[in-house]
Amino acid sequence: MSVRTAAAIAVVAGVVTTLLPLSATAASAAPAGGDHAVLRTEMGTPVPNGPLTRGGATESFDLTVKNPTGKAVEYKPWMLLHPKGPSLLQEKDVVFRVEAVDAPATTSSVGRQDGEWQGTFAPSAGSGSSASGFDIPANGKMTWKVTIGLGTDYPTNNGDFTLTATSYNNSVAAGGSDSHLFTVDPKTKTGELKTWFKQVGSGKDGQEQRAYLDLNYQATGDGTFATALATSLSLSHPGEQAADFRLQGLIDGRWQDLRAEDGRYELPRIAKGFGAASGVRTLPLRVSLGLDTKIPARTLVTMTAEVRHDGGSRPLRTATLTFPLAPIVEPVTTPTTPVTPTTPTTPPATTAPVQQAVATGTGTTTTTTTTTGSGVTTTGSSAGSLATTGAGSATGLYAALAGALVALGAAAVWIGRRRRVGA
Repeated sequence: MSVRTAAAIAVVAGVVTTLLPLSATAASAAPAGGDHAVLRTEMGTPVPNGPLTRGGATESFDLTVKNPTGKAVEYKPWMLLHPKGPSLLQEKDVVFRVEAVDAPATTSSVGRQDGEWQGTFAPSAGSGSSASGFDIPANGKMTWKVTIGLGTDYPTNNGDFTLTATSYNNSVAAGGSDSHLFTVDPKTKTGELKTWFKQVGSGKDGQEQRAYLDLNYQATGDGTFATALATSLSLSHPGEQAADFRLQGLIDGRWQDLRAEDGRYELPRIAKGFGAASGVRTLPLRVSLGLDTKIPARTLVTMTAEVRHDGGSRPLRTATLTFPLAPIVEPVTTPTTPVTPTTPTTPPATTAPVQQAVATGTGTTTTTTTTTGSGVTTTGSSAGSLATTGAGSATGLYAALAGALVALGAAAVWIGRRRRVGA
């Protein structure tokens, strides 16, 4: 179902001020049952025919709707206003009144479907609902007086606008809608609101793979925005896996977490009065995939920002950027083989030093040769008296035993010799 069709159904249901967006065209509206798009609208010259000023005098013109066929056709008025400039219009920004001239008593209203200004009128009889149309008689016409002016708060960054008379039930023929350009004084050089992303870096920050981006805003032309500007940001990726995006903004000099509500992140507002003199406003952003992400590998992520009037729903500008993003890299740990403690081995016994005593005229020189457990042999010498080993010395014990054995041997030799002599 088209946007215009849905809106027409809403109006039929009795919603007086809910109208179709200006972006729609009359040709896509749903026609009334059995009717044909045959009507034609004609707009007379506005009086006075001069520039409109904010809060100043209004201008009026005759609107005539003609039916060139031999069958009555229902007409449901739809006045579409197309402004020049970046601001969307509020209801009171444009004065709009309709009075019957050659038509049933009429009541008028202003709507802002999707934030766009549009006017309608309907018969005063009955409910006065805009769902009620006017039956333009066969080969006949109806005429109304339409009054237009500027409210005091008409945006300073908007200029001239075009007003088109058509119908939302597709009863006006293709090419049969008349329009008029209304000029605004003082003359304004209309610009636009520019919004764009710039990726400034990416890489690993700790375990996180982050993308760093700048969201930029710039206004051109004369005047400023009369309202604060709000930005909604969304993130998407191919597939159905949970992403667990972590988005942060550099706000007041530090990175702060931005929380999503219904999948959208609200960024800090830009205060009213934003204009060309404000220069380029930049909000640094960084995004990563959190610990709960189900995305298994590097993927493409699309970031979309929609800028709107604070309190409004229709975007003024939309910016998008697609960039790669990878999940958190878990640290890789290499398993280590536990070391089995070894039982200390008993070091090899150290060979006792062998001391050789050499008699000299000045005393005894002792040379000691030591074989260590490592197999390294060291030799040293010292001059002086032979050291006494003491009672616990194995050397002294062996020396005493050897002396006893020598004495016994000598005695045995002597006894044997005496026995031989005696025989």
